[in-house]
Amino acid sequence: MISAHSPLRIRLPNLISKLSISSMASPYSNELAAAKKAATLAARLCKKVQRSLLQSDVQSKLDKSPVTVADYGSQAVVSFILERELPSQPFSLVAEEDSGDLRNDGAQEILDRIRHLVNDTLGTEISTPLSTDSVLAAIDSGRSEGGPHGRHWVLDPIDGTKGFVRGDQYAIALALLDEGKVVLGVLACPNLPLSRIGVENTKSSNAEVGCLFYAVVGIGTYMQPLHGSSLLKVNVTAIENTEEASFFESFEAAHSLHDLTSSIAKKLAVKAPPVRIDSQAKYGALSRGDGAIYLRFPHAGYREKIWDHAAGSIVVTEAGGVVTDAAGNPLDFSKGKYLDLYKGIVATNQKLMPAVLKAIQESIDESSSSL
Repeated sequence: MISAHSPLRIRLPNLISKLSISSMASPYSNELAAAKKAATLAARLCKKVQRSLLQSDVQSKLDKSPVTVADYGSQAVVSFILERELPSQPFSLVAEEDSGDLRNDGAQEILDRIRHLVNDTLGTEISTPLSTDSVLAAIDSGRSEGGPHGRHWVLDPIDGTKGFVRGDQYAIALALLDEGKVVLGVLACPNLPLSRIGVENTKSSNAEVGCLFYAVVGIGTYMQPLHGSSLLKVNVTAIENTEEASFFESFEAAHSLHDLTSSIAKKLAVKAPPVRIDSQAKYGALSRGDGAIYLRFPHAGYREKIWDHAAGSIVVTEAGGVVTDAAGNPLDFSKGKYLDLYKGIVATNQKLMPAVLKAIQESIDESSSSL
């Protein structure tokens, strides 16, 4: 198993070409600019919290409050920026958090920390600091249920909280739904190297980290440094032979059935060990060709939420990939906060998908017959 924190790295493939932002004209250009700003600022907030968390002792790492502060703070920043940058549009945000717990007795200290962190992050973006009520209101803007009509932003303020606590991968994942379809996605991945991660790498002890992926329907997928301006167009791998493929899966065994993915990999004759990383950073890495396949099979009874896949799915599909459930059905983001799907989620390129789906079904059938 290769960790995304491994020092092994190789250069990005030559198929990535430099483009100017002006070449990305689309009906969603204003929304894209707002989403990139919001996700970048939220990443700045999260990095600050993670840095202080990693500097603390082991006992304080067991305290969930740093993650709580970062989760709420990230959501407040994204909500505030989107509403301010797009004032003429009705605002609807489907997000993971609400302020209910912050309004309880005993939450004042954490609330004060969140407000201070939000104001510090926004900095010159605001003329006067946000009040406590303004921060709570920004958090509560995420109470929308989504649905098939109108426009809805979809946010996971910190996707991959366990990776966040460990100092590994996490993402700020923001997408826009328009009439039930994902039309725009942004992934801010503060700890993902700009150079490729994988198994056939060369060592690089000082790899630059921090990636911003974004995609707009019909335009493609792009990557740039989280705090830079150089722009790259990315594409999924063109590998056609499953033996040459590598695959991503969740770092945490609790998030996905590793035994099932191992069975699928054997049927596909995949030789490389799995690359296990947290969060939708996997979608970003897949979109630039780091690996060929992403498999996710949650434990029975778990319902996937739209904020865990909306941004990542369009980042992959606009890079030339395919994202479906385990039966090959497209993901449907129009039914509210949850995804109704068969067994799990698979992402790969168009050439590999038929073989991957066949191996998945065979493995599922074998697993069921052995019970």
